[in-house]
Amino acid sequence: MAENTLSDVRKLSFERAIEELELIVKRLEEGKVPLEESVAIYERGEALKRRCEELLRQAEARVEKITTDASGQPRGTEPLDVE
Repeated sequence: MAENTLSDVRKLSFERAIEELELIVKRLEEGKVPLEESVAIYERGEALKRRCEELLRQAEARVEKITTDASGQPRGTEPLDVE
């Protein structure tokens, strides 16, 4: 895959990447795409999938969980432990 295509994917928002990925899946499911083009759009779909996963991991890392004391009362928040 061309490097400029990868850099393009790295700049997409989650919403734009998932929208484009959905279009690619739809085209591939229809089965009307020539083989060479199918391979190219499949590769782009993989890059879009990785971008979406990366953005989701970043969002999860920013989510905070509520902590409670021994009596179950909220006492504050702390970063969510994401692996």
